Amino acid sequence: MAVNYGSKRTVVGAHYGLADWLVQRFTGGLMAIFTVVVLAQVLFSHGPMGYDKWAGIFASQWMRVLTFSVIVALVWHAWVGMRNVWMDYVKSVGVRMTLQALTLVWLIGCAGWAFQIVWRL
Repeated sequence: MAVNYGSKRTVVGAHYGLADWLVQRFTGGLMAIFTVVVLAQVLFSHGPMGYDKWAGIFASQWMRVLTFSVIVALVWHAWVGMRNVWMDYVKSVGVRMTLQALTLVWLIGCAGWAFQIVWRL
């Protein structure tokens, strides 16, 4: 839906700008913190890196909660980015809605798989 304000300015879209920008910064920051935490645990651990070491990193409840939060943040981050790509570059409403639906299904499936992996360790 386009709104014409005079002859030179046309406003189009859902106006997600600031909210999307904030979501991308917040989720990106959370993922960066998680990366630093995991890297610190890997770099400062002793012995060879194997399944037992990885399972040990994710065994504590605080790490599982942090990982859960990061998985949610990653899905949200990817959703905002891909939704914006579809809105900006796919002009056909039907194709855009189909791509957005497929993106949501894929992201929810990946999140479910990731949760299953983390809680099985």
